[in-house]
Amino acid sequence: MSSAVIPRTAAIRTEVRALWHLAWPMLVGQLATIGMSVADVAMTGHASAIDLAAVSLGASLWSMLIVTVIGIMMAINPVVAHEIGARQLGRIPHVVRQAMWQGCGVGIIAALLLNLSTIVFNYLYLDAAVQAKATSFVHAVSFGLPALAMFRALQGYSTSINQTKPIMMISIAGLGFNIVGNWLLINGIAGLPKLGAVGCAVATAIGLWLMLAAMLLWIRHAPAYRPTYPFAHWERPHWPEIRTMLKMGLPIGVTYFAEVSAFASVGLLVARFGVVPTSAHQIALNFSSVVFMVPMGLGIALITRVGQALGEGNPERARFVGWVGIGVSLVFAVLSAIGIVLFRHQIASAYSNNIEVQELTASLLLFAALFQLSDATQVAASSAIRGYKVTRMPMLIHLVAFWLIAIPLGVILGLAPSWSPWSPPVAMEAQGFWISLVIGLTVAAVLLAWFFARLSRLRIAQSVFQR
Repeated sequence: MSSAVIPRTAAIRTEVRALWHLAWPMLVGQLATIGMSVADVAMTGHASAIDLAAVSLGASLWSMLIVTVIGIMMAINPVVAHEIGARQLGRIPHVVRQAMWQGCGVGIIAALLLNLSTIVFNYLYLDAAVQAKATSFVHAVSFGLPALAMFRALQGYSTSINQTKPIMMISIAGLGFNIVGNWLLINGIAGLPKLGAVGCAVATAIGLWLMLAAMLLWIRHAPAYRPTYPFAHWERPHWPEIRTMLKMGLPIGVTYFAEVSAFASVGLLVARFGVVPTSAHQIALNFSSVVFMVPMGLGIALITRVGQALGEGNPERARFVGWVGIGVSLVFAVLSAIGIVLFRHQIASAYSNNIEVQELTASLLLFAALFQLSDATQVAASSAIRGYKVTRMPMLIHLVAFWLIAIPLGVILGLAPSWSPWSPPVAMEAQGFWISLVIGLTVAAVLLAWFFARLSRLRIAQSVFQR
């Protein structure tokens, strides 16, 4: 082996260790967040069918809003990471204070939009009791959105200064509070009112505010935050700074919304085929979402690593870090795909006792295994690009991949409409939609990887020219 290969291999190993050290607490925190929605559904399922239906409907609107808010607030990650890399610690407190103002405003607007979105329930021909409870669920849970947005601002700050374990610990504590709060408020334990589905929403909203308070206390007392402590004094909103972060964050929010709304639309379209396809689709999608938390955690860490390298004025290292992150995500995707293929029947049986549902789920999990490769690549590549403070191109690529390719192709394959000359002889139903999702994600992965390669080369060339 040549002497040039050995240092390169050592550098890759070092970067993988650094990336994983930053990412694994984020992964645990993301799983804890997913666990809250799982707890809501599982615990209301034992209350009544009406409560379960209300939570499912309310959560469908809630999930689209929260991922959009999370995306918008993610702009702080590359901003702080660049300042850390450039050793400009003095500017970070100002950025964090403005991000908190931004989070407060974004959270209030999102809460108003969430409450307005309940109008859609009027057009779904719902049972009156279900509609009333779903609407009350949304009204109650919306109070937590400002806390969520501000918490995400502090999470981005903490992650970008390499402090991810506090996020993990607070998220786990939030999950614990959510479970206990659900139990008390759903069932009316210890003299508390029996709220059913609305109890989940109240517990979630309170839990989000407690998580924000816990994060503020941690930042106040932990030594790691002292060099950049952001709350030493009061500061009014500074609109130019907020505008700059919104210019970066809004495209990320649109990107997340495009992806989540595309999957939600597929779920609604599959529902017309009956209970078995709908159940199998939801099971395969739920399991895929849990597996996706690993590349998601790696992606958040990758924003920090790339941003810090660029802040140092080292675009060569930023490119290297980006490709290592994409490679690590792809390796995980290969391993998870193999695991899904080998254990797809066991996974299906763990979710359902219905033989028909199990068989269809197992077949859909084959597609889920295939799109692990594309999904992991696209989230890593888009995260690396965001580390450059570039967010519009990933947004455009996702809109094209999901809404101009995946959804129209899914309609053609899944429904086989007579107006399309490309329709198959027989509608492929759920399988057709999953094929289209695989193709859409593959298009996104290829285009994002290409754009990262182009962007990183351009930044290197610019740095050479400036020297």
